[in-house]
Amino acid sequence: MSKLNWKPGNMLYPVPAVMVSCKGREKDAVPNIITVAWAGTICSDPAMLSISVRPERYSHDIIEKSGEFVVNLTTEDLVRACDWCGVCSGRDHDKFKEMKLTEYVSDFIETPAIAESPVNIYCKVQEIKKLGSHDMFIATVTGVTVNEEYMDENGRFDLDATKLTAYSHGEYFSLGNELGKFGFSVRKRKKKAAKNLSNPAHGA
Repeated sequence: MSKLNWKPGNMLYPVPAVMVSCKGREKDAVPNIITVAWAGTICSDPAMLSISVRPERYSHDIIEKSGEFVVNLTTEDLVRACDWCGVCSGRDHDKFKEMKLTEYVSDFIETPAIAESPVNIYCKVQEIKKLGSHDMFIATVTGVTVNEEYMDENGRFDLDATKLTAYSHGEYFSLGNELGKFGFSVRKRKKKAAKNLSNPAHGA
């Protein structure tokens, strides 16, 4: 197998393109939305995540000063708004208004979420790491809201039904077919071993 050497670069794909909402503390502050592809889970207990934002982005100072933000998951229905919010600046546009999105104010923080997003993750900034081109906002998750329409008859949230999207090398994709569930490789081996042990002729 032949390989080519490339210079260092960000080739970790696919990634989630999420819509991050934020709002300043001024009385007349207008909430803004920034599209972020560099977002990820960093701890489960306590629940924590991070987003990376360029310092020159309009939302950077808003998040830094307010100390909070909301990560809103993106669906197929929201992918156009997700892209538009990543291209246009909140300095010049009221993104909620222009994309016809609804503000949802939760019990967790003051910053509104996007009501049309099926999953909203409310975050409080704990630390800001200045890394170079981007600053990383490390945050604790203070709560989550989900849209009731995706709850099934067993009281389970059907995340697959929300039609989440992914971002890869400048393009948006809908998630494809399921290839397996967590731990499926181990379960297959265990089932095979159990079958062999139950066969009296095996190894005779």
